[in-house]
Amino acid sequence: MVIPISYYVTCSVILFFIGIYCLIFKRNMIRLLMGLEIMLNAVNLNFIVFSAYGVEGIPHPLAHLFSIIILGVGGTTIALGLVITLYAYRHYGTLNVRKLKRLRH
Repeated sequence: MVIPISYYVTCSVILFFIGIYCLIFKRNMIRLLMGLEIMLNAVNLNFIVFSAYGVEGIPHPLAHLFSIIILGVGGTTIALGLVITLYAYRHYGTLNVRKLKRLRH
């Protein structure tokens, strides 16, 4: 039994909107990074699903390559973001983005 593509796309859209919600409404830097990672995983899910449903039984390898590249770039982005978050917390004592914005002036 094959799961229809609409289930995967619906799951991906839900994940993407959860990530956008985190980016728009959350103030904590770690939650912002988590929202960004959720959005990247939703895009990866779309790449893999559409490659698997293109030709029956033959997934396209280019989508898998894009997903691996996105995972690598996303991992380095998250690592760099966590380092910046750690230094911001050590220096300012808060992870609230709005408070950190006010400290700039």
